[in-house]
Parts: sequence; structure tokens; C-alpha cells
Amino acid sequence: MGSWVKLQAEDGHELGAYVATPAQEPVGALVVVQEIFGVNKSIRGVADAYASEGFLAIAPALFDRYERDLELGYGEADMKKAFAIYPKLDPDVSLMDIAAAFHYGKQAGKATGVLGFCYGGLMSWLSATRGEKVMMRPDCCVGYYAGGIGKVAAEEPVCPVLLHFGAADTHIGSDQVNAVRVAHPEVEIYLYDGVGHAFANPDRPSFDAVAAKLAYTRSLEFLRKNLA
Repeated sequence: MGSWVKLQAEDGHELGAYVATPAQEPVGALVVVQEIFGVNKSIRGVADAYASEGFLAIAPALFDRYERDLELGYGEADMKKAFAIYPKLDPDVSLMDIAAAFHYGKQAGKATGVLGFCYGGLMSWLSATRGEKVMMRPDCCVGYYAGGIGKVAAEEPVCPVLLHFGAADTHIGSDQVNAVRVAHPEVEIYLYDGVGHAFANPDRPSFDAVAAKLAYTRSLEFLRKNLA
């Protein structure tokens, strides 16, 4: 279902992107933004899942600026490497790479959204609030457990946004979630009781099948409403 393509960001940087194409004419396009582990099996699986629902899904390789074709798992060594790269990630630079994927989707003439996990969840929010700085105006955005969102909660999104958080997430305090609620009561926010960070990733120990399925159902409904 998926294949790799090359994209070019606004500053001339060339990056890879995994593209999952639906069997029929796409109903919309969706940029899938990685965690801090690269476009690995988990992220490709998300892209494939949304392609099976009719979306053209594009997952840009944000790590290509630091190490090309880097794909990490969730063992101790890979975790260590991921957290060594994380401080190098500049959200405003990542936005240029996400915008390159966004424009790839727009070339298909489809409404295009952004969906991301953890760092990608934060980048999905910033795509909604800062995307126009890189000539990107998403039709909607979805963020899963967006780390650090509390610091940018006051920024104004230009499109509908849906956010998912685990109520037992020790990485993202309730103060961050509440900061978004107070600043933007129009934003759809769901809390999932008893689950922690990365609850939607089947390859991580914190995976919760019930919460993940419910979040996926809600995301799919939201995307179909705003993109299809």
C-alpha cells in the first residue's frame, strides 16, 4: 500500500516521506507526523490504516535533517538515541518539512489535514497555529498526547482541532490540557481515564486497545467531517 517519495522543503532541504495510497480515489489527504522515533513501523501503520479508510496519507521523515532513513524502535538503545536527537528538533524547522508533505497532499486537489503523535501531536497543533508562516493552512488537525502544548496553548488555530490525552499521562500534566481548554473552548479535547502516554501505539507497553480504538473512531469521524 505504501511507498517512499522525496519531498523538498521551503529551504531546499530534501526529505523522504512514506506515502500510503488508497485503493480508490482519495476522499482527502492527511499528513501523519511521527513521534521522536522516525517514520517507523508504527507510523507507517497509521498511514496505512488511514489509507484503508480512503485518505492519501503522507508521513514526512523529520529526522532526515539529522540522520537520513533513521527508524527507531522502543528498546533501551533506541530510546537513548531518540532522546539524544530530540533536543535538536526545532518546531519551526519541522513545520517546513510538514508543509512539504502538506503540499504533496494538496497537489492531489484534496482537502488536507495534519495528524500527529507526541512530538507530532505538538507539531499538529503548531500546524494549525503557525502553518501559515510556511504557506500551509490545514483544513483540520488532530493531535495525540501533544507534549509541551501548554506552553503554546494561547496560540490561535486557523482550523478545527481535535486533541487526545491520557488522563494518567505522567509526561503531560492536566495543567497543560486545561490551558488549551481555557484558551480555546471550541477545540475538541478528549481525556481517556486510566491510560498514559502513547496509549494509541500498539508497539509500546502503554498501549490500551480500548482507548486507542475509541480515539481512532473519533479521529476518523472528525477527519471525514472536515476533509471528505
